[in-house]
Amino acid sequence: MVETDIASCFEAIPHARLMAAVEERIVDRHLLKLLRALLRAGVMEEGAVRRSVSGTPQGGVVSPLLANVYLHRLDRDWQARGHGVLCRYADDLVVMCRTEAEARRALAALRALLAELGLEPKEAKTRIVHLREGGEGFDFLGFHHRYVRGRTRRSRHISFLARWPSRQATQHARDRIRELTARERLLLPVDDVVQDVNSFLRGWAGYFRYGNSARPFDKIQTYALDAARALRGQAPQETKELRLADGRLRVAEPPRADQPQRTRRCLTAESAVAGQAECRR
Repeated sequence: MVETDIASCFEAIPHARLMAAVEERIVDRHLLKLLRALLRAGVMEEGAVRRSVSGTPQGGVVSPLLANVYLHRLDRDWQARGHGVLCRYADDLVVMCRTEAEARRALAALRALLAELGLEPKEAKTRIVHLREGGEGFDFLGFHHRYVRGRTRRSRHISFLARWPSRQATQHARDRIRELTARERLLLPVDDVVQDVNSFLRGWAGYFRYGNSARPFDKIQTYALDAARALRGQAPQETKELRLADGRLRVAEPPRADQPQRTRRCLTAESAVAGQAECRR
């Protein structure tokens, strides 16, 4: 199979060709005028507005839509000129092939079709992967995919394509937790911080719940608990009440200065890893 993504896709799409692709289906002149204005609006950097003749608005909600409208030509031409099965989501794509020779033909066809659109694959992420047991895997849409064999006695005779959160996705989760539990957020109510952490992790776990391994969830859960402990300034011996109980994350507040012998009421937040139990089923 071929793994790649499009280099600087959102910055490299030509405006004229993009509007030509839109005009294949849209004839409303008011809408077309609005799209042209969005493309010409430019981006302000350090007080100066920079305009370009290519690229879709960075950070705009319409950018993924316009990119897919333009790359639909790639999907359409692939049916007649491509090799293998193309699977594309925005600028990330893989081509599934039966043999290495077919994969090489598919990569050559992909380069040619992208060149006609004024685009090119990112060389650093372009490679041919042989999916086999014990071989390397590939990352796609945040998941790492790898061909493995079952580990239990009943599944040792079965080989299948497993998936779990990629290293980059796991690192992003750690960075986000670190950002939400940063020291500068100590001025906020603890309830709000815990709610923000749980809100992010519920979404993260909801997306990756369809993987084949619970280990990444265990690691992220442990990291979230450690971040909560650090946020409260608790030493290891003071964190006995910080535990998962009945599907909920209980975080004990440190003793107040005026009441050193007492512990204030525990805060209760929803479990940070809501999809973990279902992944283990």
